[in-house]
Amino acid sequence: MSQVIHRRSIDFLLHEVLGYGDLAGTPRFSAFDRAAVTEILDTAQAIAENEFLPLAAEMDAQEPRFIEGRAHAHPGAKRALDACAQAGLFAAGFDPDLGGLGMPVTVTTLINGTLAAANIALANYQFLTVANANMLAAFGTDEQKALFLPPMLEGRWFGTMCLSEPQAGSSLSDIRTRAEPVEGRLHRITGSKMWISGGEHELAENIIHMVLAKRPDGPPGVKGISLFIVPKYRVGQDGTPGARNNIALAGLNHKMGQRGTTNCLLNFGEDGDCLGYLVGEPHQGLAYMFHMMNEARIIVGANSTMTGMAGYLYSLDYARTRQQGRRPQNKDATSPQVPIIQHADVRRMLLAQKAAVEGALALTCYCTLLVDRMAATPDAAERGDMHLLLELLTPMAKSWPSEHCLEANKHAIQILGGYGYTRDYPVERHYRDNRLNAIHEGAYGIHGLDLLGRKVRQQDGRALDLLVLEIGRTLDAAETQGGFGTEVADLHAALTAMGRATRAALAAPDLDRGLANATAYLDACGHTVIAWLWLRQAVTASRALAAGLGRGEAAFYSGKIAACRYFFRYELPRALHQFALVERLDDTCLSITPAEFLGN
Repeated sequence: MSQVIHRRSIDFLLHEVLGYGDLAGTPRFSAFDRAAVTEILDTAQAIAENEFLPLAAEMDAQEPRFIEGRAHAHPGAKRALDACAQAGLFAAGFDPDLGGLGMPVTVTTLINGTLAAANIALANYQFLTVANANMLAAFGTDEQKALFLPPMLEGRWFGTMCLSEPQAGSSLSDIRTRAEPVEGRLHRITGSKMWISGGEHELAENIIHMVLAKRPDGPPGVKGISLFIVPKYRVGQDGTPGARNNIALAGLNHKMGQRGTTNCLLNFGEDGDCLGYLVGEPHQGLAYMFHMMNEARIIVGANSTMTGMAGYLYSLDYARTRQQGRRPQNKDATSPQVPIIQHADVRRMLLAQKAAVEGALALTCYCTLLVDRMAATPDAAERGDMHLLLELLTPMAKSWPSEHCLEANKHAIQILGGYGYTRDYPVERHYRDNRLNAIHEGAYGIHGLDLLGRKVRQQDGRALDLLVLEIGRTLDAAETQGGFGTEVADLHAALTAMGRATRAALAAPDLDRGLANATAYLDACGHTVIAWLWLRQAVTASRALAAGLGRGEAAFYSGKIAACRYFFRYELPRALHQFALVERLDDTCLSITPAEFLGN
């Protein structure tokens, strides 16, 4: 059994539940039918298992080093990333006219997730480069794209995102990095950026930083932010890297997880001119960055899902083979011990992992298919509705997996017991690596404010109406299929509670109080959506079982139904409680004063 990925579950979702075949039937993606996707994922899995996974423990133990102003990563990292480049994985999702392969986002996200499941610290370099290049492809000039994109898509140059600053954190309106116009799009950049993953290393010929900064003519706050291409080495007209661009590594951050990724404090223009190129229009930098971040948020959710899957697969294999204890009714100490999977509480923890990981996988695949369907459809109205639905689901797709697949990693440690807490086994590393995903691309609370403060209010709540309509189709199918009466009733109850909570929060005269439980709202909405997707999987599995199957396949499908029932009975009730907090505008967290935490 692979320690990286369970391909049968991915095939089930894409080809039996979510209708990937409809996408492959469109002119845009006709080259990527089921056979092609299988071959592509085979390649990604081989690289993940043969190149990424063997380095994971070493890169975790041997963090990047700061030597004479440079960051030195694990020497094996370059070989593994070169394998990605040679397989075309950097260029996979880009249009052919840019030198890419034109793959659907659904496929490229699964590629990235497969690499992340094996070694997320290493996969970050590829992920960040692709995200950087996507933004450049969307907003750069033709000259900028011709100069910077080819070496990035070839995997020779890497990319970063430089948003946060030491004093500002997530409050981007308070950034201080400055951009002084020199000539045309050329600017002189000065300032410091913190938490820059991949900000300095020797793994690539050049590093292209996307930097948020303020020009002197910009208005205060986020409306004055512009976006700049700032290379580590200045680039000649012929694309050749030249002299260093006065970007100084001030220090490396040493994190709890994802330790193999360099994470940097960078100073721009400290010892001479640091030159950058304006991307797009002045003062539109935040809008451009959010174009990238919305895509990146789904990928962070997918990577969190796959890191949870890696822990689940390892702990499942361990539980099947580890002999310990006996059944409660067996008091004979001389009788053989049983595999720990025979114990009910171990099965509970395995079911919790399965429900979280495979539910989150359904959510991220559903979202990426929306992205692909938008790209493939000529119908503007249909495209607009899909965009609204995606906007609503993106905060959940990022946040729910990063919270609950982390919990799955916790269960994996618990199943291994004391062994799970040691570095002799990978599950503790998976937990530490996954913990960062709740912070990446906006912390949990920020996405709660985004969902309740913005997304459900757009176009008089049309996005939520579209979601309820989608869920309604599954409820109808479940009623037709039969055998899911309890689940149908429970999901109806959750939708009713969601509607009441939403209306109460939006009608609150005090905005602070209306948003006081935004995080609870986000989590409850996520639970409701995951319940819907589990019911959709269960209905599909029930149809397959009714058709008659062999023993192994029957167990696969009945396992989907079991996980659905687990989620509805053990997890979905939490959403009703959280929606109730939102509906009554509970102010417990809002009203406590700073002094009351410990007194004066």
